[in-house]
Amino acid sequence: MTDLTILLAEDDAAIRTVVSRALAKQGWRVQATSSASALWRWIAAGEGDIVLTDVMLPDENTLDLLPRIRSARPDLPVIVMSAQNTLLTAVRAAERGAFEYLPKPFDLGNLTAAVQRALSQPKRRPGGNKDVLHGLDDNLPIIGRSAAMQEIYRIIARLTGTDLTVLIAGESGTGKELVAKALHEFGKRKNGPFVAVNMAAIPRELIESELFGHEKGAFTGAHARRVGRFEQANGGTLFLDEIGDMPLEAQTRLLRVLQQGEFLPVGGTHAIKTNLRIVAASHRDLRQMVSQGLFREDLFYRLNVVPVRLPPLRERVDDIPALAQHFFAKGAADGLALKSLTPEAMIRLKSHPWPGNVRELENLIRRLSVLYTDEILAEDTIAAELEQAEARPSVAHSSAGTDSNGEALTLVEETLSTAVERHLERWFKAHDGGLPPDGIYERVLREIERPLIGKALTVTRGNQLRAADLLGMNRNTLRKKIRELDIVVSRAP
Repeated sequence: MTDLTILLAEDDAAIRTVVSRALAKQGWRVQATSSASALWRWIAAGEGDIVLTDVMLPDENTLDLLPRIRSARPDLPVIVMSAQNTLLTAVRAAERGAFEYLPKPFDLGNLTAAVQRALSQPKRRPGGNKDVLHGLDDNLPIIGRSAAMQEIYRIIARLTGTDLTVLIAGESGTGKELVAKALHEFGKRKNGPFVAVNMAAIPRELIESELFGHEKGAFTGAHARRVGRFEQANGGTLFLDEIGDMPLEAQTRLLRVLQQGEFLPVGGTHAIKTNLRIVAASHRDLRQMVSQGLFREDLFYRLNVVPVRLPPLRERVDDIPALAQHFFAKGAADGLALKSLTPEAMIRLKSHPWPGNVRELENLIRRLSVLYTDEILAEDTIAAELEQAEARPSVAHSSAGTDSNGEALTLVEETLSTAVERHLERWFKAHDGGLPPDGIYERVLREIERPLIGKALTVTRGNQLRAADLLGMNRNTLRKKIRELDIVVSRAP
C-alpha cells in the first residue's frame, strides 16, 4: 500500500496531525495541507490517489471545489469530513460527487475503513442527481446532529440517485413520514407527487379501492370512477405508512403489483402500469409478524431493499435542545410568542423518557408557547407539564378495561372540560382578563383535538365505531381525523 498517496486538507492542526498519523500507520503516504488552493494544485497536477478533506477551509468551501475535481479527475475518490452535521451537508456532498461523508467527530477506524473502501473501487462512484438541491434551503424538517441521525443523513444522501424501495422502522412519533418526504425531495422523483397513505386508518373493506382505485359500478355505492393512491403517485413517491396494519389479502395484491409493475382497479379490465417509488414504514416488528404468519415473508423482502431504523428520542437526547428551539421557532412563525428554556429546564427535558418521541416533544413545546406568558421558561414549569404527561398513560391504562359507555363518556368529557378550561384560563390570564388574540378557537381546538380523540380511542380499546359514538361524530369523520392528526390506534388483544 506504500505506493498510494492520500491528499489531506484540514485546517485544524491537531486533527490534521492525528489523521495523518493514523493513515500512515496503515502504510499510506499522506500529503497534508490546510488550504483548498494547495489541495487543488496537487489535484490539477495529477498527484494523489484519494482526497480526504474538511468542508470548511480558510480559503474555500470544498463542496464548491468538488465539481471541479469531478470534472478534472473523475476517478479520484473524495471523502468529505464536516462538523456541519446536517442532512443538507450530507446530501450536498453526495450530489456533488463525494465518495463518502464523515461527520465530525468520527472514529479513526471508520475513517480508515472508508479510505480502504474508496481505494478498492475500480472507479469512483458517481454522485446523485444533478441540481437535486434546487429550490431547497437549510430550513429542513429533520433536525439533529447526534451520531444516530448522522447515519440517517448518510443513508438519505446515498439514495439520492437511486429508485430503491425503502422500509423505515421506528416507534410512533419518530418522524418516519419526514424521512420519506426527504427521500422524495432529494431523490430522482422530486418533481413528481408525494402521496402518503396510512394503512391503519383505512377500513379493511375499502383498502383495495383506496390503493388501486375502482371503476364506476364496481360495487354498491361506486357511482363514479375513483383514482387510487398508486395512480395518484404516478411519477413520484408512494409512502405506505403503517404497512404492518395491511390485511393479508391486501398484502397479496400489493406483492403482485410490486412484482408485475402494474395493477387493476377494482372492477377494472385494463391493467395500469406503475411508475413510482415505494417507501414503506411501520412501528411494528415486521420480522416478528412474518414469523407469526401476520405478514407475508415475500412482501417483506420486496419492501426491505434498503432498511432504515429511526432511533427513538431517548436514544438521541443530545438532539433535544435543537429540536426544542426548532419547535419554538415554528410556533413563533404561527404567531405564538417566542420562548426559550433555562439550562435547568433543558436538563429536565432531556431526562424525560419521551414515549411519544419527537411528536410528544413538539406537542409539549406548542403547549408551552400557548399557555405561558414567561419568555424564558424555568425547570418547575417543565417539570409540572411533564409530570402531567407521565400521569396520563396510567389513567388511560386503568380505564382501558371500562366496558360502560357511561364511564367512558365521563372520561372523555373530563378530558375535554379540563383541556378547554385550562387553555382559556391561561389565555385570559395572559392578556389581563381582556380578549385573547384573534384565532383562539382554532388554536384551542388544535391543542385539544388530538388528545381528546386519543382518549376516546383508549377507553374504547381502539374501537372506532364506539369512539365515534362517544365523540358524537360520523365514523368516516373520525377516520379522517385519525389520518390527519396521525393518531396511532392501538387495538386491545
